[in-house]
Amino acid sequence: MRVGIVKIVESALAAAKNAGQIKAEKLPDIIIEKSKKEEFGDFSTNLAMLLAPLEKKAPRQIAEIIAGNISKEKYVVKCEVAGPGFINIFLDKSYWLSILEDILKSGKDYGKGNIGAGKKVQVEFVSANPTGPLHIGHGRGAAVGDTLANVMKAAGYDITKEYYINDVGRQMETLGRSVYLRYLELLGKEIQFPEDSYKGGYIKDVARDMLTKFGEKYKDTPEAEAISVFSKFAGSALLKNIENDLKDFGVEFDAWYSEKSLHEKGLVADTIEELRKRGFIYESEGALWFKTTEFGDDKDRVLIKADGSKTYFASDIAYHRDKIDRGFDSLIDIWGADHHGYEGRVRALFKALGHDDQALKIIFIQLVALLRNGVPVAMGKREGEFVTLRQVMDEVGKDACRFFFLMRKSDAHFDFDLELAKSQAPENPVYYVQYCHARIRSIIGFAQEKGIKIPESFDLKLLEKLDQKEEADIIKHLASFPEVIERSAVHMEPHRITFYLMELAGLFHPYYNKNRVVTEDADLTAARLLLCDAISKVAANGLALLGVSAPEKM
Repeated sequence: MRVGIVKIVESALAAAKNAGQIKAEKLPDIIIEKSKKEEFGDFSTNLAMLLAPLEKKAPRQIAEIIAGNISKEKYVVKCEVAGPGFINIFLDKSYWLSILEDILKSGKDYGKGNIGAGKKVQVEFVSANPTGPLHIGHGRGAAVGDTLANVMKAAGYDITKEYYINDVGRQMETLGRSVYLRYLELLGKEIQFPEDSYKGGYIKDVARDMLTKFGEKYKDTPEAEAISVFSKFAGSALLKNIENDLKDFGVEFDAWYSEKSLHEKGLVADTIEELRKRGFIYESEGALWFKTTEFGDDKDRVLIKADGSKTYFASDIAYHRDKIDRGFDSLIDIWGADHHGYEGRVRALFKALGHDDQALKIIFIQLVALLRNGVPVAMGKREGEFVTLRQVMDEVGKDACRFFFLMRKSDAHFDFDLELAKSQAPENPVYYVQYCHARIRSIIGFAQEKGIKIPESFDLKLLEKLDQKEEADIIKHLASFPEVIERSAVHMEPHRITFYLMELAGLFHPYYNKNRVVTEDADLTAARLLLCDAISKVAANGLALLGVSAPEKM
């Protein structure tokens, strides 16, 4: 198994301490960077400069001590001190070749780590109101949330994926009324639709389902009573559709949490009472307010209106309090960009209850602009003109859909090009990456047809045949995969995996176009087959994190 570069430096530092050359009891974290230029070696570290104040010595003097010990470590060709005290590390070729052994032996586990150390993390995402189908903005949030959960799990975190169902309040009443009016319309009544009603075609579909199931039963029912029935039926039907769409999108939640259950369990009232005991609740103008300004919010927030109804925010603080009580080490909320102003008031809850609000991480998902032949596709949920996630999935496929949503940082606007997503050309990033995997599986299949098998035992001398710069560049890129997963998890940036795969495909395709894998030289063929197999395994692992398939043929 390959020894990581951090372990090499740690071993050298331990040797320096044992020899009395380094005396500091508490050592700084070891930070290793890949060298930007070949003349500066493979890796560099500023460890000596971090140690200098502790050792009360010049950084270069400490760097010379550490470099001398690193030079004695296995795989190290030489170690140089540069500038004010940087340590440049040059590794033997066998170090890089041994990475292929690591990949081939680890298989689906290559890239996984344990930086998360089993910490419990809840990722709450999508959480769209069950008042209509998911649109492409929800789709982007679903792709980001699900992939982040995959990446963090691979980095050793204990992940729970949760969907919060907003199944009470005004929007549900509006849904019930909208379906009820369509139901009456189907029964032949002349209906004047309120301006704030939901007008999408899906409302008519639910109304037809009500008519099929109940006939004219609710034709003369008082409106208030009917709205309650229709709201419950429509909410359940639309939530089921949402669940089906997400499942087909490759997203399945560990928990579905109902807002209604918060009220039924008394958690909303309990949370308000707890805040009252702590002195953060007051009455004004007949309403009940939470003093969020004491914790950095721009204004105080209403929890109970003058008419006695509770606000959405009242439910939300009860929900977040319940999350805290469930014992998660960290909570990740993935919100739409329109929720930016909501962050301060939610953080105020954590502070008011005496919790560290840094346990709450918030990722904002920017809007998606959908293009067709360069022309924006209109979106407007109220008028029923929006493009659903289902429509985009049906047109371009789940794989392209998920990959494209992860091609930018989540807080950056994104233009989704439908025509590019459908194309089978190198310009289409998901096709380019998937074709990298499929191409390699085809090469290996071709070799097997010729009676050539990938060597089962690992032979460093055989791999010495991989002497081209392009081969070294590919292997070094493969070596960075575990680090990419780790950083993607720590910084909560799943798009790093997408970038990594695009770069891997960008290294492989030109290499393959220039070099034959199956050659007249049996050893060279075997070495290149091993390299190709390692590339395909890493590509498949990366695609799996994105929730995208790794096809054998294309």
